[in-house]
Amino acid sequence: MSRLPLVAVLTLGACAAAVAAQGPAAAPPAPQAGPTFKAQIEYVEVDAVVTDAQGQLVRNLPQEAFTVLEDGVPQTITAFTTVDLPIEREERLLTAARAVEPDTQSNERPFDGRVYVLVLDDIHVDLRRTARVKQLARRFIEHDLGANDLMAVVTTGGTSDGSQEFTANKRLLLAAVDRFMGRKMASPTMARNEQYYRQLDLGPVTSAVDDPNEKERAFNDRATLSTLQQVSEWFGGVRGRRKSLLFVSEGIDYDVTNLIGTYDSPATSASTILSDLRDTIAATAKANVSIYAIDPRGLSTGDEAGIDVTEFADMNDPSGGAGIGMRGLQNELRLSQDSLKGLSDSSGGLAVVGRNDAAAMFDRIVRDNSSYYVLAYYPPTAKPDGKFHRIEVKVNRPGLTVRARRGYALPKPAKGSPKSGSMEPQLAEVLASPLPVSGLSMRAFAAPFKGTGQTASVVLGVELAGRSLSLAPNSKVDLAFMAVDAKGKTLGARNDSLTLSLKPDTRARVEQSGLRLLNRLELPPGRYQLRVGTRDSGNGAVGSVLYDLEVPDFRKAPLSISGLTLTSMGGSAMLTARPDDLLKTVLPAPPIGQRTFARNDEIALFAEVYEAPSKTPHAVDITASIVDERGAVVFKTDDARDSKELQGKAGGYGVQARIPLSDIAPGSYTLRLSASSRLGNGAPVTRETAIRIVAAPSR
Repeated sequence: MSRLPLVAVLTLGACAAAVAAQGPAAAPPAPQAGPTFKAQIEYVEVDAVVTDAQGQLVRNLPQEAFTVLEDGVPQTITAFTTVDLPIEREERLLTAARAVEPDTQSNERPFDGRVYVLVLDDIHVDLRRTARVKQLARRFIEHDLGANDLMAVVTTGGTSDGSQEFTANKRLLLAAVDRFMGRKMASPTMARNEQYYRQLDLGPVTSAVDDPNEKERAFNDRATLSTLQQVSEWFGGVRGRRKSLLFVSEGIDYDVTNLIGTYDSPATSASTILSDLRDTIAATAKANVSIYAIDPRGLSTGDEAGIDVTEFADMNDPSGGAGIGMRGLQNELRLSQDSLKGLSDSSGGLAVVGRNDAAAMFDRIVRDNSSYYVLAYYPPTAKPDGKFHRIEVKVNRPGLTVRARRGYALPKPAKGSPKSGSMEPQLAEVLASPLPVSGLSMRAFAAPFKGTGQTASVVLGVELAGRSLSLAPNSKVDLAFMAVDAKGKTLGARNDSLTLSLKPDTRARVEQSGLRLLNRLELPPGRYQLRVGTRDSGNGAVGSVLYDLEVPDFRKAPLSISGLTLTSMGGSAMLTARPDDLLKTVLPAPPIGQRTFARNDEIALFAEVYEAPSKTPHAVDITASIVDERGAVVFKTDDARDSKELQGKAGGYGVQARIPLSDIAPGSYTLRLSASSRLGNGAPVTRETAIRIVAAPSR
């Protein structure tokens, strides 16, 4: 079954049917670094973290040290891999606070980082701890997330405002975190205390006071568990690596030990929530997902919630207020922490509760996801009966502890085959992949321009590496792309196909330099993830990239700049299958995604500067520059544009610049375009991209 993007899955509602959970993966020769896309179920994949008595990771164990049991029966390990992932840091200017965000994305290098989903449990975090949750999340993203890692952010409250699809862009992740706000209900003890005094105003309280919010509390708990299930099942599409949910929550606040409860509704009973807990644990096992539960309360006794309470009911009326008081708050803390520990322990993760040392706990999480073992075996039965099979991983070295998935299930075959519309099935699969897919090497770039009406016109360029193409006579290159907005809605989905009937000299050119395809999308202002997939019919190779795109509201901003389009003499060697009709009139060659240039090359830049209408004549200063790693300007060109060009209407100043590179030393730079109005009615605006200049090739 094709997977929807993560935000789309979660915005279907807490009670919507989850995407079918994945069982064992299809069998390649060994566990792969990226996802595989085959329907046949052949092997079971297990990742295992091994630690010593001091909690330190144990590396370099041989395959012979491991034993895998399924339902108590030893299995033959047929594939074994030791994973030791590097932690890469962002490259940035020495004078810059943050790295320059790339405006191109490539799958040429197979993904080799960690993958996390940050689940912020807004319905189980007290409003007063909102700042603490943001602090913890920001700490992990800014200090512990490597440049080669990917993370997605979701909340449990059913809204998409705090969600972010998988990205390595820390600014976008931090922006999602900043939109978080806790909205946990008052604890059962506090709610019962208030209810006690309300009843006391009407007369003596002669029986135990029930939680007036029990029904809503139960629905909230089920919503959180449903989110964890859906994310786990969706996350199951990632193969060959450890998958972790960072679950920031104060835990389930329903007393699941009270099997009677106040409400008779099956939807809000303790037994139903217990069943949901079991289903969530099963979902993490089936998808091979580990939960790292992080309690933002830190070192707590549970008494803090009662600090502002003048008097508890049980101090005056033990019969009516039984269980209300500090002891009740302490019991609630214990139950909620037990729920976090249960979810983590059962999924092979860790629960970080009762601790204030964020740096140490995050370091442990990163180490767990950097060094581990991946084992695979053929299951004793391949019958897809939907039954759960227990897994236990052991090592034959004394004093070592293993954490791994607890089981899997062979999902029953779906009735009928999933439909992908007019899209080639393999393309539908790669577009639905949680991670970029390597295979057919490609690079994508996008630049938004003001369009007609309320939408922007986005230039999308896809460059295919010649070495990845079969270039067989009459073979086809299929291209599919779509934009997924912040609410999970798909826009601009389109298929494109190009038949390759190349003459010998053209074929040689494509083999050497590659092939470029240009398209346009009409998108309203907003933030998107562009999903781009390609397939070569000649060799069956597929590939995809995920591209974070923000489309400004060019019509409302006082001053704004379109995306940057670049070309160069060296980049123009790549064959462009379909030129862009608008850009070919303002650039000397088609736009390129290349951002590394030789010193004997020359960059040509085009962009548009947009300004809101003004009746006051004025000038707009526009500067194109190249800045080195220390912030020094090594190239600069200035231009002043008269507002009369726009004739009092909202429009754009076309900006063209030629940048010779012969006098610039090899190194890393920022190419920057800035604009400011002499009206002084707003701050200057800037667009920039990172480039690299290398020595000219020897002749």
